[in-house]
Amino acid sequence: MKDLPKISEAEWEVMKILWSKSPQTANEVIDALEGQKEWKPKTVRTLISRLLQKKVISYHQETSKTYLYYPLVSQDDYLQAETQSFLKRLYGGALKPLLVNFLQEQKLSSEEINELKRILDDKIETELKTDRRKDR
Repeated sequence: MKDLPKISEAEWEVMKILWSKSPQTANEVIDALEGQKEWKPKTVRTLISRLLQKKVISYHQETSKTYLYYPLVSQDDYLQAETQSFLKRLYGGALKPLLVNFLQEQKLSSEEINELKRILDDKIETELKTDRRKDR
């Protein structure tokens, strides 16, 4: 995955709106954020401009005054990049200490524990299949 530009928490809020539905006008983004944030329209337009400069979003012009904005990167790609950055910064890139810390500190339901077990079992199975292919 290519390196993605860093976005602020405020820019992240705009991205969430565009990831949920695209394309959207600046006014539609402003309206969507109205119940969540107490930002003035100019603030949201500034955030959109920053995201354009960072090449995280783009637009196409619908009319002479109407621009429709859309993301250039998926939410999944951004989440993966942010997760990797977080792991490197706090845990030196190692996943195990993060998981151990999380599992020891969090209360998990039986359902959540079973889901985690299923994910780990799937991961083991995938690794075993990969190892078998390498041995051939």
